[in-house]
Amino acid sequence: MGCLCLFRDKWRRKRRPESSAPPSHSQAAAASYYAACTEPCSHDASVPAGAASTASPACSATATSTSDGSGARPASSKSLGSSARSLPELYGERGAHSLLEFGLSELRGATANFSPLLMVGMGGFGCVYRGALRLPGGNPHGTAVAVKRLNPNGGQGHKEWLAEVQFLGIVEHPNLVKLVGYCATQTDQGPQRLLVYEFMPNKTLDDHLFNPEHPVLPWDVRLQVALGAAEGLLYLHEGLELQIIYRDFKAANILLDEEFRPKLSDFGLAREGPSEGQTHVSTVVMGTYGYAAPDYVQTGHLTTKSDVWSFGVVMYEILTARRSVEKKRPKNEQKLLEWVRRHPADSEQFSEIIDTRLEGRYSMRGARKIAKLANSCLAKYAKNRPTMLEVVERLKLAMQHKELDGQDVRSVEESSLLHEAPTTPPMEDEAAVSARRRMLHLAALGENANAQARRRLMLMRAAAPRT
Repeated sequence: MGCLCLFRDKWRRKRRPESSAPPSHSQAAAASYYAACTEPCSHDASVPAGAASTASPACSATATSTSDGSGARPASSKSLGSSARSLPELYGERGAHSLLEFGLSELRGATANFSPLLMVGMGGFGCVYRGALRLPGGNPHGTAVAVKRLNPNGGQGHKEWLAEVQFLGIVEHPNLVKLVGYCATQTDQGPQRLLVYEFMPNKTLDDHLFNPEHPVLPWDVRLQVALGAAEGLLYLHEGLELQIIYRDFKAANILLDEEFRPKLSDFGLAREGPSEGQTHVSTVVMGTYGYAAPDYVQTGHLTTKSDVWSFGVVMYEILTARRSVEKKRPKNEQKLLEWVRRHPADSEQFSEIIDTRLEGRYSMRGARKIAKLANSCLAKYAKNRPTMLEVVERLKLAMQHKELDGQDVRSVEESSLLHEAPTTPPMEDEAAVSARRRMLHLAALGENANAQARRRLMLMRAAAPRT
């Protein structure tokens, strides 16, 4: 099949009008879109400039060798082998009927012309704004939405925008963000690409772990977020007719709703998994530094086990409240995985890595099990990492430990200082010692100057004539 064409004149004639009235989405428009998707694409006059789609994400990755069984598509997947439908076919059946098409003027009005005051986030795709739209079956006064606008000078473009429309158009799971609709049009400033999502009021897991302006996430909430995110990945890997590899799993892509339920977002880098019997797909290496599996970075071979590695990194971020890479920390603590490796799960030093803001209000046995689970996700060889189904099961076992018997490292340190022997002099830091040395040196110079002045005075008196 040739490259996808997202917009044809026939479909554009059936677009919803740009107004503040509740949007409608006709069956005829959906059928027109699907027909356009299944036809070979030619860059003729019927396709507006800049609107022609790039190749489908499914076509941009080539299935390769079956010599290694690691990462092969699981038998439990709903794949139908050679009869499995492609992403564009599934989107034509599901997404084209469920997503709404918005006009640019309508989204301008919903966001006060993309006011900086309404901006709630920024990423590789562009800026995200809070807005309100009147949706079918929604609040007559408007439903809160998040509007993501593509930055034409950013790291992503139409290909990632199209991938997100297609993937989120076919998925339906409580731990995946809901795509309400999209906007694609041409203006004097160039092509405009926007996405409209359900609004998530509690921002991201990244905000709550690393931003001191947010309250500390309790232990049980952290585990519920981890479990929900794992179930979202499991659905992508095994819950659909085709397999989806997320490829950009990180705390910043885990949104939190009003009840702190997690939802995976940002599917611009997602890819279809290998076909039945294949072990991986070969792609250009993309993702976020610190979260991408080393085997994927080295070879470009993408599998579901690449997502499992990323999940292991985020599990340690949840335990420690430290980012995967932090350049401002001491050199031996800048890389999270190297630092936690020096504090094994079964060692007495393990409690030193737990987020001190929890003040011991966590389950020590549960934390040790989670660290061991994270270690298995971070296995060097992909074939040794668990599947997301196994991850979900082991997480549920760890969550059964309800006791909050963790060790508060800060209180232990303070206690040890209070119980030091009184004869032990307090340790001075290097700056204080250096300052004291300078003061003593200046005092010695002053005494030396005074002594020389006294000698000169005595010599002058001795040389003076006597009267």
